[in-house]
Amino acid sequence: SIFVEDIDGKNIIVVEVKESKSKPVFAFDRVYKRVGKSNHRVSSEEIRKMVVEGRKIYWDEQICEGASLEDIDWKSVEDFFIPLYEKLSERGVIGKSKELLKSLGCIKNNEPTNAGILLFGKTPQKFFISSYIALGRYKGKEVFGEKLDYKEFTGNVFQQIDNCNSYLVEHTALMSKLVPGEVRRRDITEYGRFSVRELITNAVCHRDYEDQGGKIIIKAFDDKIEFYNIGGLPEWITPENITSEQYSRNPTIAKVLAKVEYIEELGEGWDKIIKEHKEHPLNPKMPEIKSTKNSTFVTLFSTKEKFEKGKKELNERQKASIDFVRRNNRITAMEYRELNDVTKKTATRDLHDLVEREIFIKIGRTGKGVYYTLNPIYKGDIRGRKGT
Repeated sequence: SIFVEDIDGKNIIVVEVKESKSKPVFAFDRVYKRVGKSNHRVSSEEIRKMVVEGRKIYWDEQICEGASLEDIDWKSVEDFFIPLYEKLSERGVIGKSKELLKSLGCIKNNEPTNAGILLFGKTPQKFFISSYIALGRYKGKEVFGEKLDYKEFTGNVFQQIDNCNSYLVEHTALMSKLVPGEVRRRDITEYGRFSVRELITNAVCHRDYEDQGGKIIIKAFDDKIEFYNIGGLPEWITPENITSEQYSRNPTIAKVLAKVEYIEELGEGWDKIIKEHKEHPLNPKMPEIKSTKNSTFVTLFSTKEKFEKGKKELNERQKASIDFVRRNNRITAMEYRELNDVTKKTATRDLHDLVEREIFIKIGRTGKGVYYTLNPIYKGDIRGRKGT
């Protein structure tokens, strides 16, 4: 800051420069240090030492400028965090809430750290204006389509994660399908539930909070959800090796989230995302990760289109065969050919499709003894369309 001060009757221009937390600081491509009343140029060896020491201080463990313990939401700490912490750690909290937050790195020198405000602050956005999630929901597959909704998820880190996740669960499809090898129909989510929550949590946990020029942005389309975050991946982590490398831009925030199982403490989040995709009955496309120097971009792909293709309208031959089975309890391949006046190849293809759709059940393996009956779980009308 620059100001004018009266000293001995003279107006003196005073330039006040606060100590930088990021060291070394360069001036005209050189680094200087103050020794007594003079400035000394720093050697290359000293610069290397300062860089190493500077790396030991993370942004989230620094004291939050302008904040006091009154800015902590102690009710949330006691009613939400501590019960969850005690339950998952299987041990009670010894001492006061303040002592717990100290031990977690959220209070230092009787003042809240940046992590403390983001995790437990009454209004974190008072200190970090862009520390929220902006979510847009669109009709269609591009931003040029109609915007159906826009939401901003503010509050502390826990509130942002929980509220954003609940919104996406509410506004994505839940589909019912009979999975091979299972007796009952299974409810299948359009997106893996773990994947959605993990990507929201990752965005909040690992964003670059020093850069308050941007915010976390999520865009939900008919065929995908895009997660845009401030802060690129470090040089040694790539989309290809992300499951085998680990990095926390905000280690204090990550540690606290891990204590209450909001994130995977051993860095297994991406492994579980990949596993969830591989085990999804509709075989969704794997998530896509892109990273630049200043941002990270992840896309989850919907399975709804695959599910809808599986429900395409039956042809007239298939509808007629369903009506036939309803009246006669069964149908053979020969009866199907005669009913619809088609070749053996066409009859085989149509009947196979009806079995795949879980409308018909095939009785027998091969030969003249094979016939088809109506699947009891099928609730369609005589035209072959699904009932409601």
